Amino acid sequence: MSSRAALAALFAGAACIAASAIWVRLSEVGPLATAFWRVALALPVLWIAALLMDRGPSSKPTAAERPALIAAGACFAGDLALWHGSILLTSVANATLLANFAPIFVTLAVWLLLGQRPASRFLLALIIALSGTVLLLASPGRDGASGGLALLGDALGLGTAMFYAGYQLAMNRARRRLGAITAMAWSSLVCAAILLPLVLAAGESPWPSTPAGWGILVGLALVSQVAGQTLIAWAIAHLRPTIASVGLLLQPVIAAGYAWLVLSERVTLVQVAGGVLVLIGIWLSTRADTRSP
Repeated sequence: MSSRAALAALFAGAACIAASAIWVRLSEVGPLATAFWRVALALPVLWIAALLMDRGPSSKPTAAERPALIAAGACFAGDLALWHGSILLTSVANATLLANFAPIFVTLAVWLLLGQRPASRFLLALIIALSGTVLLLASPGRDGASGGLALLGDALGLGTAMFYAGYQLAMNRARRRLGAITAMAWSSLVCAAILLPLVLAAGESPWPSTPAGWGILVGLALVSQVAGQTLIAWAIAHLRPTIASVGLLLQPVIAAGYAWLVLSERVTLVQVAGGVLVLIGIWLSTRADTRSP
């Protein structure tokens, strides 16, 4: 398969996932209910794909793999719950940029939990990314956000990255033998089972009031969740890691463009400067290979 086709799939997947924030902003139900339907409506497609692509005994999780799948589903539920809340409280640009801190948190987790010390340039990456974060938190005039609520939204964005880092680590463990689609289907099932009681406990109405509201949820599930994740997973398998990591950093940029076009959400110069620093820091962190102490 040509690298050009894989690169096109990577960019298309990033564009699909970048649209997530717009679907969430336009949704007629609350953030938790939107997160539930995002996963629940994607489940039938994921299970059909798993049956077609990951047939055989290896597609059934063993007793040793179930904890990893449960952990992945729980982390993904936390990821979606916090990120959807972040999108509603702060700007789309900030919510998406801060959620992409996951590679940095993955490296920190591997360092702290497994003792695999990152290369010295990771510290530089962390300093640059944190400097950009300070600018993002201090950026004035964020459309759709104000005061303490905006800062809370930013904090939820960073919390999103922590949960997604946990999801990535758990999924890497679960996918060692399982097919990627099967692992995603099982973890999504766990995620939906966790989100539904949270929706009811929060008192959110789970039902959109119009057909357009259902269309938004279906679009979120099929375009952002299924198509976006599948395209990126396929592309990463056919591209060098350095190219894939740079391509994925387009997601926050595309999300900010969507927000400008659809929501008329402006981006300040301070946000641009902070965003550039965050993206540089994340990119450098993906280049900082770990090594045993």
